[in-house]
Amino acid sequence: MYQKIIIIGYLGRDPEMRYTPDGNPVTTFSMASSNRFGDRDETTWFRITVWGKQAETTNQYLRKGKRVLVEGRLKPDSSGNPTVFQRKDGTYGASYEVTASTVRFLDPKSEDTSSSTFGPMDEDDDIPF
Repeated sequence: MYQKIIIIGYLGRDPEMRYTPDGNPVTTFSMASSNRFGDRDETTWFRITVWGKQAETTNQYLRKGKRVLVEGRLKPDSSGNPTVFQRKDGTYGASYEVTASTVRFLDPKSEDTSSSTFGPMDEDDDIPF
């Protein structure tokens, strides 16, 4: 079996990096992706987890509001569904957790990201769909 999700969207907050007890870097961030239906937008939020060298690069160069492409797999809860939670106002929401295999920065190149292995996508690069 195989699954892959590709998301293009914007960071909702700055990434947060930490290290596991054995020293592996892990970075998390939230991102939003929107679809337009006539006169309204439908926004879906994702919580992204990135591991290893890519986690360090992501934490170093990405900031809130930056456009990004993430490839990875959905991480369901124990019953195979998104994590469901209740908001303070009593409404329910779902958290879509994604473990990233690739993170591509989509904003134009700038001095601080030009040397990044996982840096911005060139204008000549093809988006995979």
